[in-house]
Amino acid sequence: MPFPDIDPVAFSLGPLVVRWYSLGYLVGILLGIIYGRSLLKQKSLWHKSNAPFTPDQFIDFGMWAVLGAIIGGRLGYVVFYDPLYFMANPLHIFQTWLGGMSFHGGLIGVVVAMYFFGRHKKANFLSSLDLLAAVSTIGIFLVRITNFINGELYGRPTDLPWGVIFPGTEGAPHHPTQLYEAVLEGLILFIVIRFVTHMYFGLRKPGLAAGIFGVGYALSRLLVEQVRLPDAHIGYLFNTNWVTQGMMLTLPILIVGIVLIAKAMKTPNADY
Repeated sequence: MPFPDIDPVAFSLGPLVVRWYSLGYLVGILLGIIYGRSLLKQKSLWHKSNAPFTPDQFIDFGMWAVLGAIIGGRLGYVVFYDPLYFMANPLHIFQTWLGGMSFHGGLIGVVVAMYFFGRHKKANFLSSLDLLAAVSTIGIFLVRITNFINGELYGRPTDLPWGVIFPGTEGAPHHPTQLYEAVLEGLILFIVIRFVTHMYFGLRKPGLAAGIFGVGYALSRLLVEQVRLPDAHIGYLFNTNWVTQGMMLTLPILIVGIVLIAKAMKTPNADY
């Protein structure tokens, strides 16, 4: 399949250039706030003491989420993927328009933002993480689609019929791993968490939705990493041809997810 001719720039207004990648973050956060408000309005989903915010309070979290995602995503890339380069060129840390964002760093940034926001609002931290888990899959889906539009983060060469000939690959089709992640970490994980929150009433067990997000994201990412090319300047780790930096950063998320699920399942049922 030839790569679709999509301009990575969504639109420009004079000197202001807005890329689809940036819109993916912003629209993902906006839709996440809208969906999160709808969850908070459904009081039957929560135990009376576990709903972390009021719907109106959650609107305020939007700016916190933007800052957490951008700052965390950029610092995560600096620390996890190219620390020596940025130590030698510290001013380049601020040149985000040249690319370089880390999902794992962005996740840490948003969780930290949620911690301080929830502390300010005196919210249950585990329940606030559940809310974050329920809405984050929307942003993941959109950002992975924009990774595809940018023609970046693609996988190994493949002869499968859905292989895509990305720019700069000399006519060889590659796995569209961005789309794999959009489906697995975004769409399917959203459906799974939605089922847990609405059919199993999982939001009544603080930490359960967050744990499912952690395990679901980690397993999806580890699976896709089997066919995803590593960053060129890092390559594969430990003298292998399959262990990547993305895998190593994902394992802690898997462990935390398992711990959160185990803890949540010990929560006794109560009258609601």
